[in-house]
Amino acid sequence: MYRLYYSPGTASFPVHWMLLELGAPHELVTTDITKGAQKSAEYLKLNPTGRVPTLVVDGKPYGEVASLLMLLAERHPQAGLGPAPGEAGRADYLQWMFYLANTVQPPFRLWFYPHEAAGEANAEAAKAEARAQIEKAWDRVDAQIASGGPYLLGTHLSAADFLVTMLMRWSRNMPKPASDWPHIAAYLKMIKAMPSLREQHKREGLTDWIDA
Repeated sequence: MYRLYYSPGTASFPVHWMLLELGAPHELVTTDITKGAQKSAEYLKLNPTGRVPTLVVDGKPYGEVASLLMLLAERHPQAGLGPAPGEAGRADYLQWMFYLANTVQPPFRLWFYPHEAAGEANAEAAKAEARAQIEKAWDRVDAQIASGGPYLLGTHLSAADFLVTMLMRWSRNMPKPASDWPHIAAYLKMIKAMPSLREQHKREGLTDWIDA
């Protein structure tokens, strides 16, 4: 059984969702980031970065959302959520997983916490830059879905869909959310209908996006 340390709506979101999609037995441990639980000495022993998620696999804790999604996909190959080495589409899969994790996800932290990197005096400029980077990414994602679809990497659901959906949700209150792009809007309509995603929202008490 897996143990997932999570906080509703955070980067633990797609890991929880994938566990449900896989039907993998798991235990949830709430980590209240509003109270700084992720910075406690107990939690830092599991995850020195002081962030969620942490997934305990075979008794050992691991972090980093993209790597956890890839790990779960590899541990449950019957679900077909990630091409194995040598299989068709593997290179595209790796490229998109790293693009989402390294290029798209970081600007969201800048958007939500601009003072961390830029200081209070430059917070608005930092947010403007973050918004520009995120919207540029949606241009690329929208074109990618349009070129093949209906999923991000073509005709089959993959770990990349779990990761990009989290990022799309994070954009929901931005001046131009991901759903303003036409192909992304159609994509989200399909994704939001998935029973596993709806169950994840129910279990985490998330109500502000799934039916929007």
